[in-house]
Amino acid sequence: MSVSALITDFYELTMMNGYFKSKNNPLVVFDMFYRTNPFNGGYVVFTGLHDLLKKIESFTFSKTDIDYLRSLNKFDEDFLDYLKSFRFKGSIYAMEEGSIVFPSEPLVRVESTLMEAQIIEGMLLNTINFQSLIATKSSRMAYAAKGAPIMEFGLRRAQGGDGALTASRAAFIGGCSATSNTLAGKVFNIPVSGTMAHSWVMSFEDELEAFRVYADLYPDNAVLLIDTYDTLGSGIENAIIIGRELKKKGKTISVRIDSGDLSYLSREIRRKLDESGLTDSKIVVSNDLTEEIVENFVNDSVPIDSYGIGTHLVTGGNQSSLNGVYKLAAKYDEDRKILPVMKISNSFEKATNPGRKQVWRFFDHEGSALGDLITLDHEKLPVGEDIVFHHPLTVADYFTLKRTRYATAVPMLTLHMENGERVKKHVRIENIQKAVKKNLSTFHSSYKRMINPHIYKVSLSRELKQLKTRLVLEAKRKQDQ
Repeated sequence: MSVSALITDFYELTMMNGYFKSKNNPLVVFDMFYRTNPFNGGYVVFTGLHDLLKKIESFTFSKTDIDYLRSLNKFDEDFLDYLKSFRFKGSIYAMEEGSIVFPSEPLVRVESTLMEAQIIEGMLLNTINFQSLIATKSSRMAYAAKGAPIMEFGLRRAQGGDGALTASRAAFIGGCSATSNTLAGKVFNIPVSGTMAHSWVMSFEDELEAFRVYADLYPDNAVLLIDTYDTLGSGIENAIIIGRELKKKGKTISVRIDSGDLSYLSREIRRKLDESGLTDSKIVVSNDLTEEIVENFVNDSVPIDSYGIGTHLVTGGNQSSLNGVYKLAAKYDEDRKILPVMKISNSFEKATNPGRKQVWRFFDHEGSALGDLITLDHEKLPVGEDIVFHHPLTVADYFTLKRTRYATAVPMLTLHMENGERVKKHVRIENIQKAVKKNLSTFHSSYKRMINPHIYKVSLSRELKQLKTRLVLEAKRKQDQ
């Protein structure tokens, strides 16, 4: 199945046409990175790489795409003829999907001709930004729940069908145990979960009948929604009746609450269930939950066994997007010599890091992450020696990582696509989820806390810092001339 190359911003095509006409199409290096952590948090879960590579492999202009572009009267036939046979034939280096990443680090490095690199920009950012945002939100919720399952219930609140589908994928990678989205279950092999709505209960003559019919149909998964009429009155009392009937058959019920004071109601329901001998029964809650609310429940020892979360999970809640960007970092001259370039902004934090780069993650002898160092790709790390980490934004700040403090340094960017074709096997989604959990475990809890997380150190090597400073000074001298 092909992906229309029109999934791009129009200015990419106007620039591409300009490059074509002016024969300005050198080999280049572009970096995708983001500037600040979402949710006032301490990290991002890098997600969406598999989908991105799959799209790039089938990224083409169809006949109807070409006809549409012709109708705009913006492009000559020679350029349209070029687009007819367009395929991405470059290379892509990237973090592994499920990596824990931080601001300013190149997450994806694209090496191709200028036209190829430009045309995939919009699709790349759309794919990585959204899925990384949702996976990060999910991981925060899973961390807050401290092992209690989180079920993603966001289909009806997601931004369209594709948004719902990719949100389900990303939420599972981040740490959710199941989804309500049946199509996501089929496409991504995610466990699906769902019970009943209030309309089920209201469609029967009485609540008890509604519960009994449902329990007869699904005795192994009888999750009863008890807040349709009176949660602590008829709801829990009727659920207990069904629970006792199922208990005689060796089965158990769960109850779900979707409104009211969930903390108070959960404590009362737990008490009633235990007094009725239904100590194995579980309590599921939903209703506009956030990671902060979940964390409060856990810290207050509220007897909740699992959570159903929709809106704040699949939309990003109070953070509408990840601020990922895509910037030119280097180009090659006719002799294949690399020429580092950078954006120099009046806002120093928006100045980019030049050159073809690598990211190294340092671990101590217990396997805990100590800090990340962005280097030029050709640099040889002096492993076993003290290493200087330069602050990415200020001129004079640096620290020295003593050789006795670190045990290993791991390169984070690896080759995933060459000549437009993937070079690595597809990783199963459940293994990506496991990788997220494992990767998070290497970071101290201070980086993962909800409020005022510790800032993880991402620094520049001495050579990269010197290159960046030199390019800034050269640009300023040109301005002054």
